[in-house]
Amino acid sequence: MDEALLRSLAPSVLGILVRRGADFAAAEDAVQDALVEAVRVWPGDLPRDPKGWLVTVAWRRFLDATRADAARRRREDLVDEEPAPGPAPAVDDTLQLYFLCAHPSLTSSSAVALTLRAVGGLTTRQIAQAYLVPEVTMAQRISRAKRTVSGVRFDQPGDVATVLRVLYLVFNEGYSGDVDLAAEAIRLTRQLAARVDHPEVAGLLALMLLHHARRATRTASDGSLVPLAEQDRGRWDTEAIAEGVEILQAALARDRLGEFQAQAAIAALHADAPTAEETDWVQIVEWYDELVRLTDSPVVRLNRAVAVGEADGPRAGLAALAALDDSSPTSSGRGRPIPRHAAVAAYLHERDGDLATAARLYAEAAHKAPDLAERDHLTRQAARLNTRLRRP
Repeated sequence: MDEALLRSLAPSVLGILVRRGADFAAAEDAVQDALVEAVRVWPGDLPRDPKGWLVTVAWRRFLDATRADAARRRREDLVDEEPAPGPAPAVDDTLQLYFLCAHPSLTSSSAVALTLRAVGGLTTRQIAQAYLVPEVTMAQRISRAKRTVSGVRFDQPGDVATVLRVLYLVFNEGYSGDVDLAAEAIRLTRQLAARVDHPEVAGLLALMLLHHARRATRTASDGSLVPLAEQDRGRWDTEAIAEGVEILQAALARDRLGEFQAQAAIAALHADAPTAEETDWVQIVEWYDELVRLTDSPVVRLNRAVAVGEADGPRAGLAALAALDDSSPTSSGRGRPIPRHAAVAAYLHERDGDLATAARLYAEAAHKAPDLAERDHLTRQAARLNTRLRRP
């Protein structure tokens, strides 16, 4: 069974059904039914026109559901409008599906789930496994998202920035179950880059490739985190790095800088350094300055403080950190803690020789850590410094 073929055809088939008049939720269900039928039938009898076969089966499933649902009697006239069998239209609606799934009325988690289902061609079970939630929970989330976008016009303009945010969220979800979400995000971003001539799309793809190139070295055999400076650079994926740098250089040459291009430039400088000691921190600080100008994000300012500490010494890093409050304002005006603020402060204090403050801050950061692996790493850092402090 050619799973890649099925997943590549699913968005186009879904787009065709929507253009014929099916609402998004019903069309997506019908396409999923057709994909299941293809898995059953194709291994023994692969059709000459796989896309046309899927369109025919999905349309019939949609019509069957329409007939069976009394609440949808208003669409019964579609039953008599079934097109004659033949080659499927060449129109590719994948791009519009991206925009639809990244609709601003959806929460980020719902937009990600719907994108993986409708554009990525993943099953509800696969998405649920990747998110480590029960399948019924994910099914409800996807169902609500489909209902939300069902009334949205399919041909209305979409926001590329919103789509990129969703893909970036997919990439950052990590790896679990039988779906590698980082690899899936790269696959989907490649699709988008082939359809949209936009430097930020290229910038995001470059960023993903450069980060993914270090994947094998991010954790030790026992599952513990390995900081960037301690990773075995000989195990980094040089082909992915070369591709990412090439894509980034072409995007930067267009002189339309965006935040994903700036982030990719920082990642490229890390990838280019033969050793951690040879990292060009001065240039990295300059790219963080660009990112601050583009986003004014507290997290970006936090990362910039680390870079300043490496380029100009820990005292300079601490001064940059002092200019940043440990909470960022929300829409309600109240502060929200900046992730990893205490961890950055601990690192800079340790480099400055203040081990007692660093140990206390590492322990505080461990308490606030978002996942177990990071919590264990920070706890070990605190224990390491406390051991040194107890020595005569």
